[in-house]
Amino acid sequence: MLKEILYKVNIRAVFGNTAIHIKDLQTDSRKVSAGSCFVAVIGTVVDGNQFIDKAIENGAVAIITHQLPESLQEGITYVVVENISNALGIICANFYQSPSSKMKLIGVTGTNGKTTIATLLWKLFSELGYTCGLISTVQNQIGSDVISSTHTTPDVISLNVLLNKMVDAGCEYVFMECSSHAIHQGRIEGLLFTGAVFSNITHDHLDYHKTFEEYIRVKKSWFDTLPRNAFSISNADDKRGAVMLQNTSSKKYYYSLKTVADFKGKILENSLRGLHMTINDTDVHFRLIGEFNAYNVLAVYATAICLGEDRYKVLEILSAITGAEGRFDYLLSIHDNIIGIVDYAHTPDALLNVLATIKNLRQGEQKIITVVGCGGDRDHTKRPIMAEVACQYSDKVILTSDNPRNEDPMEILKEMESGVNVVSRKKCITISDRREAIKTAVNLCDKEDILLLAGKGHEKYQEIKGVKYDFDDKRVLQEMFNLLEK
Repeated sequence: MLKEILYKVNIRAVFGNTAIHIKDLQTDSRKVSAGSCFVAVIGTVVDGNQFIDKAIENGAVAIITHQLPESLQEGITYVVVENISNALGIICANFYQSPSSKMKLIGVTGTNGKTTIATLLWKLFSELGYTCGLISTVQNQIGSDVISSTHTTPDVISLNVLLNKMVDAGCEYVFMECSSHAIHQGRIEGLLFTGAVFSNITHDHLDYHKTFEEYIRVKKSWFDTLPRNAFSISNADDKRGAVMLQNTSSKKYYYSLKTVADFKGKILENSLRGLHMTINDTDVHFRLIGEFNAYNVLAVYATAICLGEDRYKVLEILSAITGAEGRFDYLLSIHDNIIGIVDYAHTPDALLNVLATIKNLRQGEQKIITVVGCGGDRDHTKRPIMAEVACQYSDKVILTSDNPRNEDPMEILKEMESGVNVVSRKKCITISDRREAIKTAVNLCDKEDILLLAGKGHEKYQEIKGVKYDFDDKRVLQEMFNLLEK
């Protein structure tokens, strides 16, 4: 019934009968059929209110909107709400009978580390014997079944459908990335979180949020809404780590490598063989590499302990787990022992973390060759910074195309080149074709050099002028390594 799914929605006005049956919820008028409830969402490109008449023509019996149309059609129920994004989240949760309340839902937010933390948690709790769900940039999983992923956080209807399937499959835990876009657009409204994790916040998504302060505010707003019976875990070493939990009602916990915290780690050894650490005075080896992964491991450990798991069992399993696909994912050329690393690093800070780790781990005369690009239709301000970081930490740099989307690849590369200073120009070249750039980078490598392919990670495509073409950095790199062996 419509009146039941409107429970807890901030309603301004109702015109028509709310005691009607609703078959499904739709935000796309083209998907509306007889008995649908159409929610006129204001998107980044179009306003759903423009399609109300089309939705009714297709069979909608109810319209949820923030703005009443000039003319009302007889027999249709119109509900005017205060905040359409907020209302949609609550309506979805009500319609699908609050799937998040039937499991323990853990959200992970931050600029970098979301995918690795969520994936490690899914792997850990699966190894602990639980049936688990995963909602991430790389993929969604219901137990062992893999479902392809198109967004960091799905739209609110798809998300509730997915969570409902996870309930039906018996999932006890679900680990989910919560992007700043999803928080701002109300895609996680109406969900009940058992716990929330903050990794870090750095320069990203300013094409959407416009200012860094707004980006921080959006992330923080999620923690502000958490209830008293939930827990929040934050990185004490991040400048905004304490700010994130400033106004939350949830139980607060912190993890750190550098200061006093509830979950304290210390790196004893960091090499291409993995991490040797102490966590709360327990000595552990991990297969993951780099300081950034030390933080990820701490966040995962902290979450598991807050969920009541045995610390020794958790550390035992974590010590054997590998990370997410496309996150410091590496392979070796058999003949020349060239180390190839594929990483999703697509922000200045993520690229710096990966390159600083590689630089600290390299030995002897090993050179670092970096292939990097920047995505089109995204934050322009980070482009010169990405190139600057690559040049600062690499012996050779190839600037290339990433996902140019609707932009001219050469214009993107020109913006990147503006960050290359006079001294660095001699070690930096530009090759717009990504395959050719990777081939050239491999040919520039001497024995045992380290080659980083940054920016695309797990992605299996390149998006050019609205078309997605098959392209997998790791597969292309392996092809180029194979050519070396011939």
